[in-house]
Amino acid sequence: MKKLIFLCCALLLLAACAQKEDNVKEKETKGDNKMNEQLVGKWEGNIEIPNGALPIIVDLQKDSGKLSVPAQGLTNHPFKSIKYNGDQVNVSINLNGSAVEINGTLKDGKIDAIFQQNGGKFPLILKPFKEQPVTYETLKVPVQNGELTVALQKASNEPSPVALIIAGSGPTDKNGNSTVAGKNDSLKMIAEGLAKDGIATVRYDKRGLGDNKSLLTKEEDITFDQYVDDAVQVINTLLADKAYSNVHIIGHSEGSLIGLLAAQKANVESFVSIAGTGRPIDEVLLEQLKVQLTPALLKESTNALASLKKGEQVKNVSQELQSLFRPSIQPYMISWLKYNPASELAKVNSRVLIIQGTTDLQVGVTDAEALKKAKSDAELVYMDEMNHVLKNAPADRAKNFATYSDPILPLHKELLPAIQQFILNEK
Repeated sequence: MKKLIFLCCALLLLAACAQKEDNVKEKETKGDNKMNEQLVGKWEGNIEIPNGALPIIVDLQKDSGKLSVPAQGLTNHPFKSIKYNGDQVNVSINLNGSAVEINGTLKDGKIDAIFQQNGGKFPLILKPFKEQPVTYETLKVPVQNGELTVALQKASNEPSPVALIIAGSGPTDKNGNSTVAGKNDSLKMIAEGLAKDGIATVRYDKRGLGDNKSLLTKEEDITFDQYVDDAVQVINTLLADKAYSNVHIIGHSEGSLIGLLAAQKANVESFVSIAGTGRPIDEVLLEQLKVQLTPALLKESTNALASLKKGEQVKNVSQELQSLFRPSIQPYMISWLKYNPASELAKVNSRVLIIQGTTDLQVGVTDAEALKKAKSDAELVYMDEMNHVLKNAPADRAKNFATYSDPILPLHKELLPAIQQFILNEK
């Protein structure tokens, strides 16, 4: 009898434990659902890759989702799978045969995640996505192999001056953002600021990026001269439009060289160079690489640039230098290295303004002075404590580079007034 009572008590205890577990599971399930609801939605953040920050957007839904990488022209790529577990989310993506995973945990309204691809693991903080209002109209300009999608920032007055804004090197989009520098919106701010001052602007993603990704299928097909031709086509389109009283060019960094070459081929009223190099790009690159590379890699870079400058491609490139000298980019490098910006600026007949920041860590005073020497009637303006992404920044490298991925930080306060006064030819 005692044994039976013991068994009954044991059964009652097990039943009570089972009921308790059921209650806990029910609470956990409700908690999971609640957390799932907080995770569901659109998020944005930067993958912290070795060369900088890569902005991405993830759209988390209950049973599916999509990935977008604006700088690489990837839009709404579907997930392979998505799983939720309380405050955690696990995403699997098949990206052109490459396995991608995003594993994150919701903390304080953000998703603290790890982005994994090809064995690499990179930190990723996702914040609720904020839709950026589109303040421009879209134009289609006929160019070689298709149409170039161009963003037109209209001024309120017509006819108005219009300025073509040309972005810098690498994967830099029409807003001045890139997979290397991060999101700073510098060129977007120039476009919107000038429009308020009565100057319309146009800007565009270069071939192979964003809106114009389809215009470049193979990296080895692009040359520097193709970028120049695209700019000339845009300028000629603007010149033919009666909505504009005159046409101007604003070139930033590499866009300065593209712009001054385009200015030689089209009838523009003025040319503005912002952080433009005044020396051949091999000299500038080696100056930058000296503070980044080991002696062995610097020597390899020096030899590679010497070969490319002679029009000879380099067959063997160290893994550490693939991003700079990969085989597919070498034809572009060869076409770029043949130009000396200072010599080319001397051929520009329009008015010229040279703007240089004093805390620019990529292009310095030496370049601005070389441009000024080549074009004696050009106006040279130094912006105190303005860096390469046109923001106020100290000379300290870490603090300076931190501004490269801060789209909230405004432009240097003297930049827009200087450009506006020059374009309008105000004294």
